[in-house]
Amino acid sequence: MTPDDGAAVDLLAGMLRTPSLCGAEDAVATLLVESMTELGFDAGRDGAGNVVATLHPTQRSDATGEVVILGHMDTVPGAIEVELYDGALYGRGAVDAKGPLATAIVAAARAAPRLRRTVTVIGAVQEEGPSVGARSLLQRPAPEYLVIAEPSGWDAVVLGYKGSMRFRVEVAVAGGHSAGPLPSAPEVAVTFWNELVAWCTRRVPGAERKGGFYELTPSLLAMNSTHDGMEDVASLQVGLRLPPGLEPDALQPEIEALLPDGAFSFSPGEPAVRSDRRNPLVASFLRSIRLEDANPRFKLKTGTSDMNVVGPVWNCPMVAYGPGDSSLDHTPEEHIEVDDYLRGIRVLTRVLEEL
Repeated sequence: MTPDDGAAVDLLAGMLRTPSLCGAEDAVATLLVESMTELGFDAGRDGAGNVVATLHPTQRSDATGEVVILGHMDTVPGAIEVELYDGALYGRGAVDAKGPLATAIVAAARAAPRLRRTVTVIGAVQEEGPSVGARSLLQRPAPEYLVIAEPSGWDAVVLGYKGSMRFRVEVAVAGGHSAGPLPSAPEVAVTFWNELVAWCTRRVPGAERKGGFYELTPSLLAMNSTHDGMEDVASLQVGLRLPPGLEPDALQPEIEALLPDGAFSFSPGEPAVRSDRRNPLVASFLRSIRLEDANPRFKLKTGTSDMNVVGPVWNCPMVAYGPGDSSLDHTPEEHIEVDDYLRGIRVLTRVLEEL
């Protein structure tokens, strides 16, 4: 490991040691502004709390566009001791998504002497929640290229993410004896859930033959029931992962029709997003990955990211890229292989130099 590689690992370790739960990112934001300023960025925070850091081109070029690398600083709950063990760096956010964000910071700094375009690295707030940071960026002019700093695996690029929507439904029925003829509120809620699962299959016929990216997938996130002697009340918290072509707002009345007596509350949703693989950004990533003696791969993710927020508005060539195994997202064993992290830095450095 070179001294520069050691500094890259130290940066990520420092980020991991700095807690940054969704909505409480100030400490890690301060760390990033200081670190990125030392690396030559023009760094600060915007009105939403995002860290926004810019490097300007140093090479003579007719190109005037901007490359935006959008990552996020926040993590889900769950403290994981930060340690380097058997070639892997452990810590909450190592994969999702401080590892990819640190990759972007180091790669941009290394590419700085050969940049032909402005590169802006953004650490957004509250991606693990309502994506407040990403939504605040929609007023910015669209960049020429967009890289979402999320785990793809160092030898792969992500071209798309499924959409999502969430809702809470509550049902109340008059109280009665458990041996009586009428269903209880929990039974009504379970019946609704079963009908929703069947509706998801009917709504996108044949999707199972195409793969998970094209399926309408329900998830039961939470359930609760109460009884006060007069009334039974049951509630469900439900998430749906949406394939391309299904808009959250259009699905709401269909869902409500499955339980006419239910009280529904829908959160803002996002449609699926997918980028065209035939663009210079993708081509540059493929070349750079091959220079690491690997066969590059394309991925379509069944989760969501801030690409769902900014992608449809900016409508520019985009990919998600970052080292890390996304199956470790949000798990107690979250870690990133140091070699993969360093490969990801080299891949992204060459991409930024070439664009």
